[in-house]
Amino acid sequence: RQTGVLRNFDSFISTNCTKELQNSGIDLWKNTQVRSVRKMDQGLEVTLVTKDPEKKNDEEKISTIQEVDCLLWAIGRQPNTSGLDIGEMGVDTDERGHIIVDEFQNTSRSGIYAVGDVCGKALLTPVAIAAGRKLAHRLFEGKKDSKLDYSSIPTVVFSHPPIGTVGLTEDEAIKSRGKENVKIYKTSFTPTYHAITSRKSQCILKLV
Repeated sequence: RQTGVLRNFDSFISTNCTKELQNSGIDLWKNTQVRSVRKMDQGLEVTLVTKDPEKKNDEEKISTIQEVDCLLWAIGRQPNTSGLDIGEMGVDTDERGHIIVDEFQNTSRSGIYAVGDVCGKALLTPVAIAAGRKLAHRLFEGKKDSKLDYSSIPTVVFSHPPIGTVGLTEDEAIKSRGKENVKIYKTSFTPTYHAITSRKSQCILKLV
């Protein structure tokens, strides 16, 4: 639906991952959404709508892909809070239903806490476990300043090639530290795995 994949990652990662996917022969449809899916005798018929948000005067382009073998609908996750009526208890949620918490996992209602995916930040099992432990230390061990630091959580994507990242993106660093205080280092090389193959997959590195 956007101009590339992994739009929430550093632009350097998003751009290069998009390039690698295309170099692998994958046909990426950018700025495109699925309008309809029909089951036909030869497979699925998928109708797509493409519209570049930068070209507001251009009309939508309608395209159809015939004989589709499989359609994977990667819609992500959403919090299962709508039926709990937690608003009646004074617990605030955002527009998507995530429970709003502060840096100590406190909700808007005193004595009620939330950790994990339902808070909408760093949706990873080890992060939820770590946040729960920090909260337990604060509540039951008297460690008043016990809280999880969400600023340096390692994240991986099991793509081809695989991706690993930790810390602030370039944009986040500039926003929080100021452009004059941020230095960027980049490099790339061909890993040994692709040393003698006809198609070279680059390994890229970026240090902020």
